[in-house]
Order: sequence, then C-alpha cells, then structure tokens
Amino acid sequence: MLDVRLQTCFDLVGGEGIVCDVGTDHALLAAELIRSGKCERVIASDIKEGPLDSARRTVEKYQITDKVDLVLSDGLAEVPLNGVSDVVIAGMGGETIADIIAAAIEKAPEGVRWVLQPMTKAEILRKRLYELGLEIVGEQLVEDGDKLYTVIAAETSLTDSRLTEFEAMYGFFDDEQPLTRKYRQRESERLMKIAENLEKSGKASESAHYRALGRKMSDGIDTVSMQQVVEHLDSVYPFAKQEKWDNSGLLVENSYMECSTVLLSLDISCAAVAEAAGKCADLIISHHPVIFEPRRRITRSDPVFKLISEDIAALCMHTNVDKSPLGTNGAILRELERRFGFGSEPEFINDEECGYIVTLAESVSSADFAAALKDMFGCEFIRASSGAGKVHKIGFCSGSGGSFAADAAAKGCDTFVTGDVKHDVWYEAENCGISLFDCGHFHTEYPVLEEIRYVLEKKFPRLDVEIAESSVDPCVYF
Repeated sequence: MLDVRLQTCFDLVGGEGIVCDVGTDHALLAAELIRSGKCERVIASDIKEGPLDSARRTVEKYQITDKVDLVLSDGLAEVPLNGVSDVVIAGMGGETIADIIAAAIEKAPEGVRWVLQPMTKAEILRKRLYELGLEIVGEQLVEDGDKLYTVIAAETSLTDSRLTEFEAMYGFFDDEQPLTRKYRQRESERLMKIAENLEKSGKASESAHYRALGRKMSDGIDTVSMQQVVEHLDSVYPFAKQEKWDNSGLLVENSYMECSTVLLSLDISCAAVAEAAGKCADLIISHHPVIFEPRRRITRSDPVFKLISEDIAALCMHTNVDKSPLGTNGAILRELERRFGFGSEPEFINDEECGYIVTLAESVSSADFAAALKDMFGCEFIRASSGAGKVHKIGFCSGSGGSFAADAAAKGCDTFVTGDVKHDVWYEAENCGISLFDCGHFHTEYPVLEEIRYVLEKKFPRLDVEIAESSVDPCVYF
C-alpha cells in the first residue's frame, strides 16, 4: 500500500506511543501503522480540508476511525502532543520541515522521535536539526524512478553538536548501503557543476569552495598535519612580515598536531571555541591574536583556557595578513576594482604596506560610494565626514587604520576608508582636506575569512574549512 518513501518512514517509526503524521494527505501511512499493529493510535494532520477529506475516506475504508484522529493544523500548531512518541513529516521541503519542528520543539514531549522525508534541501534540514538540539540517529536512502530521497530519524541530542556545511551535505548514510555511493557521486557532480559556473563568472573564491565541497563529497575528509597548514599559510602570509609588536603564529597547539576540520574566525571568543567544539574542529584560525598581552593568570572564562580544555589549536595571523595580496586589504582592493574599475595601478599608502591608494575609473558621489561600501562590508551604518563630496582618489586600510589618513591626504587622496576612527582623526582629516568613511573594524576585516578559506581549499581541498557562524559584529545598533 505504501510507496518506497512512506515505507521507509514506516520502518523508522518506533511506535511506542501515539504517532503524529503531519501533512497526511490520504492517511495511507496512518492506516498502515494501525493495520500492522505497530501503534495503537495515530494523529493525522494537514493544513487543508481537501487532504483531510481524502484521509477521512481512507480511515473509513479500513474501519479505523476510532484509532485515527484527523486534525486541521498548520504544522503542529493545533496538534495535541501529549503521549506522542513519533512525529512523521514527509513530502515537504527541508526548510519547511525545519520550520515546523522549530515552532513545536518547546511543546514536544521529551524523547520524541522525528521521522522526516524532505523532498528538497536535505542539507538545510540536517543542519537546523542540530541547531534545534536534535541529532540524527538514522538516515536511509530510497530510490523512486531516477530520483534519490533521504529519510531521516532524529532524536534529542545529549551533546551540543553542530554540523559544518559539508557534514550537512554529506549526510549520515551507512557506507555499505548500495545507494550511498550513487547519492554522493551525484551530489559531487552537482557541486562541481556549480564550481564551473562560478569560475566562468570570475568568482574564483566561491568556485574553489564548491570544488572542494564536491571533492570531499566523493572522497571524504582528509587529515592534514598542523605543520603542513602552518607552512602553507606562511608561504602566502609570511609570518616574518608581522609587525614587531604583533603576536601572530601557532599560539595554542593541540595534543595530536593534526586537523581535519578548521574553523575560521576574525576573533577567538568563547563563542567561537564553543562552536569549534560543537563542530569537532581541531583548529581555529583567526585574524586577531588570542594571546596578545602577557598573561599573569588564565581564568576559566579565558578563551585560551577553553581552547586547551577542548584540545583545539589556535593559529593567529594578524599584521602579516594585512600586508598580503590575499589578505584584508587585498580583499578590499579586489572588490573596489570589481565595482568601480581603476584608472591607475594601486600603490601602498606607506612603507608599512598595510593599505592601498587607488584611483577610480570615474568619480562617484559620496552617497553612491557610501551605499557601495555598506553593500561590500555588510554594514548596518557608515560614519562619514559631514562635508564628503565627490570620490575619486581613495586611500584605505582595514581595521583601525585612522592613523594613515594623513598619509593618504599627503598623496593626494580625497577619500580615506577604514574603521574605528577616533575623535581627533576626524578633525585631522578635515584640516588635511580629506573625507573619511568609517565602516567599522569588524566589517572591514571580515571579508578576509573567505580569502583564507580560498587559500586553504586550493591547497587542501579535502580539509573541512568552515567560516564561523559566531564570527559576527560584537555590537548591536539602536
């Protein structure tokens, strides 16, 4: 009576209590659960009356009206969950399924098993399940015609595990299952096709990312020695170029000096360490050093304490990244050229090589330039000089580069872009006749994480490299 997808859902149901079938349609699953004796009661719900009418005819046909409750409900909103042991949600998109669970997770009884069959976006569903405090305890593939579908069983997690982007795509299939290789090969080919299209569009970093995802999908994750990672990054971002006051390098080691999952973050906060631990990352690579000033003691609230406790290494790359063509300022340089075009070759602001001067192909208004900067950096707002006029020759430095504004003005710039501009620098710039645009320290440096991911994935495509979800602006704006 059941097709292959619903039969797999049936197989994954525990049936220790009431089963709730969300989006029941014809109530075929509900009928089979009762008729087989797997459970004694089913709640069959749907958002529309039409499917419920079809379900009603099915339960009447099999004379099980006293054992199947039909409920009109948007998801689980109107469904009584007392005594429910299993919730089946099949035949919907992965995002929709996740939204239904998120809306009901607080009222669901402890120990509920979620049996889920997404038609699309299974990777989004897998990731959100873990964000909702669930874990996947079983996943099976089914083939219907030329299409492959996944059926997931999830239960309350006893840990704070999270999935990386790749893990959410890879799934939790038994490697011995005949369809597993077929599924992952198809996904690999799909990701490689995306990579090819991105490459044709000139998006090298995104292309490399999808190519690496495709490679891992077909061949799995690889383990790389910490020394290999450090040596490769040193070849692109030479540690010898860091400023004397800086503290870049491998500041915290792990016990085995290898990594297979790497988290990239602008800063190593307690939240970043918790995310790394949840995603089983072996290494965090950050821009700002987690150890900067000498410490007289390390408290339990110190990220260094948490790194050591979780056995996670920390590699920090600060001013050496600021000076690299594939670093913080290099990322801004390429994005400005893509948006505006340059009328001359870029030059360094000064001998420190921590910022550039560029001339736009055509002048733009300060309003249009500010709008472009907001889009580039994802800023909620930008502070700008009150008298900012036409923008043509620009100096810029990521992070707190306000001290370079005078250097930019001395070289004929009409505009300087940076973050964390202090009060006196605004007046100094006004006196020098240069307009300032303060886009925030975090926002002017955050794009470098994608650059570092590109550098790593080009060299180590089977290394799982994740940009931290916890790497966000630490400020809120009212």
